[in-house]
Amino acid sequence: FESSGMKRYLRELKATEFNDVIAMGALYRPGPLSAGLTDSFIKRKNGLEPVEYAHPLMESALGTTFGVLVYQEQVMQISRDVCGFTGGEADTLRKAIGKKKLDVMQKMQIKFIDGAVANGVPKTVIEKFWKDLLGFADYCFNKSHSACYGLISYQTAFLKAHYPAEFMAALMTSDYDDTDRLAIEIAECKHMGLQVMAPDVNESFMEFAVVPDTKQIRFGMAAIKNVGSGAVEEILRARDESQFASIEDFLARVNSRVVNRKALESLIKAGAFDRFGERTTLLHNIDVLQAFSSRIQKQASSGQTDIFGNSIGEINEKPKLDLQPPPVAIDKREQLMWERELLGLYLSQHPLDAFGTFLSEQCVAINTLKPEHDGKNVSIGGAISEVREITTKNGQKMAFIKLEDQTGEIEVILFPSAFQQTLGLWERDRIVLIRGKVNAKDREGNISSDVKVMVDDAREITSQQANAYTATGRKPKTLKTPKIKVGSMVGPGAKAVSEVTTPERIYIRVATTKDQALLTVLKQTLDEYRGSTEVVLVLGNEANRQAIKLPAGLDRESEGIFKLREIVGAENIKIQ
Repeated sequence: FESSGMKRYLRELKATEFNDVIAMGALYRPGPLSAGLTDSFIKRKNGLEPVEYAHPLMESALGTTFGVLVYQEQVMQISRDVCGFTGGEADTLRKAIGKKKLDVMQKMQIKFIDGAVANGVPKTVIEKFWKDLLGFADYCFNKSHSACYGLISYQTAFLKAHYPAEFMAALMTSDYDDTDRLAIEIAECKHMGLQVMAPDVNESFMEFAVVPDTKQIRFGMAAIKNVGSGAVEEILRARDESQFASIEDFLARVNSRVVNRKALESLIKAGAFDRFGERTTLLHNIDVLQAFSSRIQKQASSGQTDIFGNSIGEINEKPKLDLQPPPVAIDKREQLMWERELLGLYLSQHPLDAFGTFLSEQCVAINTLKPEHDGKNVSIGGAISEVREITTKNGQKMAFIKLEDQTGEIEVILFPSAFQQTLGLWERDRIVLIRGKVNAKDREGNISSDVKVMVDDAREITSQQANAYTATGRKPKTLKTPKIKVGSMVGPGAKAVSEVTTPERIYIRVATTKDQALLTVLKQTLDEYRGSTEVVLVLGNEANRQAIKLPAGLDRESEGIFKLREIVGAENIKIQ
């Protein structure tokens, strides 16, 4: 229910009751979408299309879905009410439909048709309905399942709308060990105006939690690597008395045998003590912190008193914590690496933030690379997120690298010669500048939607170079879309195209108009990714073509162009 397509359909539906939500759970699937049932249901719901039944006897089963066959249970009811099936026979038919057992369905065909005819249904009507039922087996859905999904979706949507911070905190808690999901959910929090903060010993709990009276969510301490539940429980136990006033207060009240050196180090690196001092300073003095904690807790537990009954700790001066500055300051990038190591992602900021100006002026953004750029020279830059080396049949090494910038990620390929020239460069989290060629061809040499970059040369970009770079004010670099002549695609009824014109157009070639399922999917894709780029549908074969300009355009920056290539094939999409 969170997908853009489902949201669009729900807005068009204008749901007024829970049954509408249940129906959309069953209808938002490839089968019903391609068959046009989803659009028909929405139109009938809003009075834009007449509600029709194959026979009046079917109204009791199909009334709640406006005459559209949606659920397996509706087939069971029709087989009982119209065809005279017993409950057991109706369930057998349901199972056959649900598991796509066409042989079982065909065996029941005669009884189904004869029973309906005996009830006054014309044979031609029930035979057509049975034929439609065989097609329904490809996408039928169980209403009870759809109702469960609908109820959960309704409840979670209510919570997200009315208790956004609490809902997102609970969601991130459920996905705390899935960093890919966490990254998506943190981005969603930003979109909702919520701030996900680093862990904090005074505000964090075991799980992700909302900071009272704010729009902030604190990272759960249990999600920090090397900090177990026992250590978190000990911190929370000590904090029940009152919040920690200082690092000394924390060390005095929290059992150092439970929150050991490894846990303390991880808490510092993750930012849980940022309110009490710099991470680098605390980390440099971790032995001092451990010694201080042990000494003050040993003194408190000794229970020694003087001759007047006073605690010796009250008379003797408490030990002082003397923190020495680190000899070498650790830069922000190193601290971000700590976050990624211990939290699974960058939280306080992205390591590429400091490289933003350099990358935007010297490199092409990854998300702007398209299949139509195939063969073009390009410069891209970003952080290495994954490295995979292999050995070829000739015994030479090559590598597949996943590179990410702030707009997306892409696979870059190093053949043996390029890999040998850049040996030692390819380490995770290193920021690199790559020069190479865009490649969008598959193994057969056809243009696909999978864009890669073949590396010619590469070098590291250091933080010092990025900081020293002076902005020129130039616009971000982009690759120009190749000029494509599409005059051969335009039929007698259209103006021949002999040169590139503006604005840009997308031409979609469809051989026949008889494939209604294909045309329906095309329409739904164009509706989902609407934009300003004109779309022209080229119909017919070589001898008799006709070009039709569609009323709605496509968003060229969306995934729509890739979806279209998947639907009709890359060879049937031309951009001019």
